[in-house]
Amino acid sequence: MPEYEQVPVTRRISAYSARTPGMLAYMNRTTVKLPEDLDARLRHEAERRGTTISEITREAIEAHLGGRVGRRQLRAAGAGASGHGDISERIEEILSAEFGSSL
Repeated sequence: MPEYEQVPVTRRISAYSARTPGMLAYMNRTTVKLPEDLDARLRHEAERRGTTISEITREAIEAHLGGRVGRRQLRAAGAGASGHGDISERIEEILSAEFGSSL
């Protein structure tokens, strides 16, 4: 008998989405292999929150990949906001005060 390579199967299933109660959502089923300790932590967290392992897995993947598909969020946007609206107009003055006349 020939040996066959095991290939993960993804198939479309229907399920009721917890985020949109009463609405039918279509999702793909994917098998993930986890180490025992990570599986135990995942199951514990699902039980603690009173939700499903699938829901926590979806949340974790969305968080890791940057959320739902759509506009990409610029995490650094506004990181250097000083609260002063005239910085660009006073850049020479500010640099001179900070670094002296070495520029």
